[in-house]
Order: sequence, then C-alpha cells, then structure tokens
Amino acid sequence: MAVEHDEAKRAKKLRRIFDGLRFAEKIIYRPLFPYKKHGNLKRYNNGSLIIIGNHYSIWDVVPAAMTTDRAVHYMAKSELLNVKIFGWKFGEAAMRWLECIPVKRDGTDVQAIKTALRYLKNGEVVNIFPEGTRNHSYEEFLPFHGGAAALAIKTQTPVIPVVEVERIRFLHKVDVIYGDPIYLNKYYGKRLTAEELDRIDAWLREVMMNMRQAFIDKYNPVLKPLKPKKEKNK
Repeated sequence: MAVEHDEAKRAKKLRRIFDGLRFAEKIIYRPLFPYKKHGNLKRYNNGSLIIIGNHYSIWDVVPAAMTTDRAVHYMAKSELLNVKIFGWKFGEAAMRWLECIPVKRDGTDVQAIKTALRYLKNGEVVNIFPEGTRNHSYEEFLPFHGGAAALAIKTQTPVIPVVEVERIRFLHKVDVIYGDPIYLNKYYGKRLTAEELDRIDAWLREVMMNMRQAFIDKYNPVLKPLKPKKEKNK
C-alpha cells in the first residue's frame, strides 16, 4: 500500500509539472515556434500510451506531448545527463525533474527498458524517438532502433505516431501529423524473435514515412533544406 501511495503521489506531482509546461506552450512556445496540427487530434487521457515520433530537433518533444493531457516520460539519450550550464548539472536536473528515461544508445540498456515497462504497466505515457538521434535529411527517416514494438506488445499498449513534416524552427509555422492509434494486438502473448521485432519496428517506420509523404503529395509544402550534420574532428 505504501508503494502504491508513493507512486500515486509521484504521478500527481509530475502531472502538475506538465500542466504548467502546457500552459507555457500556449503563451510562450507556440507564438515563437508555431505549428499546425493535422490528422487525429484526440487526446488520449486513459490507460498506457506509447508516442513515437520522427526526430529533427530538440523541440520535437513539444508536439508529442500534445497527444495527451497527462505527463509524458521521454526516453532520451543518456549523454544529456552530462549537459552543464556554468558548471551546473542542468541535464541531470532536468531529466530527473521531468522523470525522463535515460537510454544508452548502444542498445544494451536493460534498466531503461525496465523503467519504461514500469511506467506503462502503471498506465502512464512514454515517448520514444526511434531514430535515436536527430535526422539531418528530409529524404527519409533514419533506421529505427528497437524498443517501441517490444514495449507495445509486452504491455499491450497502443502506439500513437506523431510525424513532423519538417524541422521546427523559430517563427516558421510547420505541419505536424497525428496518426490514429496503432494496436499490435495480433502479436500479444506471442514469443517473438529479435528479427521479428525488428521487422515490426521497420513497419512502424514505413507507416510514419507514408504519413509524411502523403501529406507532402497533397499539400506540396515548401521545405527549406536541412543543413548536413557536421562531422566531429577526430
């Protein structure tokens, strides 16, 4: 009982934080980084939920959070924990405050999976950017890392795809497409191999790319080319 009480208290506190952030989104963020919503704009406020999105910039977390009125646990690269501002461990403080799930990008982070499973089994919301890093091209999405399909199947959780047509940037309105929930129920209860899970993740990638391409074919938006990724000096 004590554990359940602590979990409920934790979830309630995080919900209040996100209520404040959504208020800031309306009065501060949206005027500076405007975006137009398309597709299924229903808010999913009950039961566990996995939000997956393509990844162009750090601002991608905002449209994803608009899928629900609840708190969102972002799966984020563990390197963000090391971000410092004037010596202050800003990254670590922010990720703890928002209850993000730090993930090692080598694919061996068992603890991150366990944490995400715990939140989902508790009926909460997890956001994943399966590309794993920011994409610097509009040609196609980066290959998806495994995780979204496995979590959705294990916890019998619907997946909501959120697709940005282009990178969010200052004072430039962009289009964001919200897809219908994807239920992977035909896989529930089955013992799937790593290869089978990879194929499901690849299928989710294809679904999202098709959503973006269908929008481009219909509305023909003018997209400013992205700058290529800078190579680090060796």
